[in-house]
Amino acid sequence: MLKGLANAFRVKELRDKILLTVGILVLYRIGAYVPLPGIPFEGMLNQFQTALSDQSALALLNLFSGGALARVSVFSLGIMPYITAQIIMQMLQAVIPSLGEMAKEGDAGQRKITQYTRYITVGLALLNAVGYLFLFKSDSYGIDFSGIGAPEWLMDVMVVVTMLAGAMIIMWLGEVITQRGVGNGMSLIIFANIMSGLPTSIFSSVNTGSNGWLMTILVILVILAVIPFIIYIERGQRRIPIQYAKRVQGRRVMGGQATYLPVKVNTAGVIPIIFASAILYFPAQIAVFFPTVGWINAFANAVSAGWLNWILSVVLIVAFAYFYTSMVFNPEETADQLRKQGGFIPGVRPGKATAIYIKNVLNRITLPGSLFLALIAVVPSILFTFTSNTLIQAFGGTSILIMVGVALDTMTQVESQLKTHDYEGLFIR
Repeated sequence: MLKGLANAFRVKELRDKILLTVGILVLYRIGAYVPLPGIPFEGMLNQFQTALSDQSALALLNLFSGGALARVSVFSLGIMPYITAQIIMQMLQAVIPSLGEMAKEGDAGQRKITQYTRYITVGLALLNAVGYLFLFKSDSYGIDFSGIGAPEWLMDVMVVVTMLAGAMIIMWLGEVITQRGVGNGMSLIIFANIMSGLPTSIFSSVNTGSNGWLMTILVILVILAVIPFIIYIERGQRRIPIQYAKRVQGRRVMGGQATYLPVKVNTAGVIPIIFASAILYFPAQIAVFFPTVGWINAFANAVSAGWLNWILSVVLIVAFAYFYTSMVFNPEETADQLRKQGGFIPGVRPGKATAIYIKNVLNRITLPGSLFLALIAVVPSILFTFTSNTLIQAFGGTSILIMVGVALDTMTQVESQLKTHDYEGLFIR
């Protein structure tokens, strides 16, 4: 991997993309430390740190914002409004035929889908910003703008607009990385959020009890042991054999070669976990509107952690794994393309029978892949409940899976662009 990075920096175009990506992530992390106007930064930080240990829903919100919420920064909303908007759009594409057709129209259709996603992001971010304003001014935190000298309503508007602007900046930064940098912007921002909390989590874990050092070393060893297993599952695939019929054009014989159709064990990647987390994160978003209503906050905390969260996480991850796989891998379209190209699966009739065969393979292979995702996501949460180790909470299975998945996808893109550059060099010569 280090050799690949060294080779990447020798190519000016790829080096510029990597530096742009790193620069944007650094800019994002700086924004996570810029406080909102009129907010007593240190006082709020101390109150939030105390509240995070008691309220699971608030801790979940803070985790997805990369600690920006605890610092009451301009990036308090984090990347979740954008992710939630993307989830809504993908679901609507499966329900509304016109949106599904629009997504298949190439670049023009994707631009329209992206524009609709941005509109939904603005709406969700505005609702979240208003909710956070209610939270900041609740009895738990008691933000009072009366001593600032400006009208209270003006300060309220300023806080909401600043958080909304922060969410729009995060969305823009993610899109710039995706379009002009290396890797997926949304995934890399989540990656940065996870990594930002690692040093603090290690320090907190070491200072927890008399056996803090021992527990920290044990957790790190378990993490290092789990990473190869995650890579093995992420790279695992079922290869469906494909045979192409021979065709004679004049004196030329075309086709006849044998190949395979790769079907990944985990086709959906980390998307089901992100989707499930966004759904379970939604009650916490609603709870910030009603900080003094006990049953709403109790429900948000129950969904955010504990046995109910574990059960719902497993169900949602498996469901979203099947849902997302069906969106990115259409057996009917694949079977139709094989038929048009003269390809067939040995022992299976072309057309409908081939589509059914591919669909059955997908269903069988998606189940263990989705259960693997659920296991990775839920087991660390259970361990944290019994150990209260902050390193497990911040750097659990989901975090490791996201980090490994993002690292593999990013390195794959770098390698792909390196190969493209090499081929271009061959053509130039």
